[in-house]
Amino acid sequence: METIVIELNEVVSDFAEKCNRFSEIEFGAKPLPNKWSKKEVLGHLIDSAQNNLRRFICGQYESPPSKIVYEQDSWVNANNYQSESKDNLIKLWVLINQRIGAILLAMPKDSYSKVSDTGRDQTKLRSLEWLAADYNKHMKHHLNQIIPNSFDIKYP
Repeated sequence: METIVIELNEVVSDFAEKCNRFSEIEFGAKPLPNKWSKKEVLGHLIDSAQNNLRRFICGQYESPPSKIVYEQDSWVNANNYQSESKDNLIKLWVLINQRIGAILLAMPKDSYSKVSDTGRDQTKLRSLEWLAADYNKHMKHHLNQIIPNSFDIKYP
């Protein structure tokens, strides 16, 4: 888990700096009317972090695991990230990922194999360790939408 958290912290620190280099207009520009802006992509990562934060906490003590489903378009629309300032979005993204890192580091090793139900496939509950590693991959996938070719990753 420590390796996962180190990677998480490095990516977040590096990308917060890179995202700060964009102007407010660049960060809010939509490539197409039906495609997310960089603000909305980062907002999606904030939403993903919130849902995974809950999975990492509840997965340690709930039995059977609660179903924590994330409907990405509904969350991005409800949060209206397009109207939020770039600076606030970056700060929130950094803070919530710092919290995730702290929770993962504090997690007892015997909780790594405990499972969470993402609600996507009833037959495939995922271990908290798997979810933590997948969280980093998912984040890199979407950060490539903000700054193309930043990571050599195929997701899922």
